[in-house]
Amino acid sequence: MIVGSVREGRFGPVVARWMSEQVERHGAFEVDVIDLAEAELPLELTAVPPAMDPGMNRPEGMSDLTRRLDEAEAFIIVTPDYNRSFPASLKAAIDWHFTQWDAKAIGFVGYSGASGGVLAIEALRQVFNELNAHTVRNYVSFPRYYLLFDDDGELRRPEEPAIAAREMLDQLQWWANALTAARAARAAA
Repeated sequence: MIVGSVREGRFGPVVARWMSEQVERHGAFEVDVIDLAEAELPLELTAVPPAMDPGMNRPEGMSDLTRRLDEAEAFIIVTPDYNRSFPASLKAAIDWHFTQWDAKAIGFVGYSGASGGVLAIEALRQVFNELNAHTVRNYVSFPRYYLLFDDDGELRRPEEPAIAAREMLDQLQWWANALTAARAARAAA
């Protein structure tokens, strides 16, 4: 799971904690929460893109992020809407990598004021499509998240979001299994 916001006072860790509980309850995945606030993510990219040089030298502070992305079989992106799109920190993490996304399944959890993160999710679908990743149809959305969670970070009405999370995780599991098998077959060929 990737927490995409690095903004001071961000709400992403609260949403990620809730989603981690849903993943654990689902039981199909081991959760590794990657907080981009803990990674070195320069916005200046190298002259040769990772698509052309997957083993490129990355900043030393990015090595843990790269290793964890390599090891993941699927991803859940937790993202807010920033100006009708997703945070620059998330775009930097995506652009510094290439093979890490290839033929892997991706699910989304969005949160924001009015849109619930859906605008960021739709923008991310285009980006991940270019990287040959498969984004699952279902997602979890928290419009006006500040009204939905209490002061302790608990959902006031968790039933509907829990159903949405389970449905998204079911799709993510199916695609993760299919794509893991396909990647293994490709590697064996």
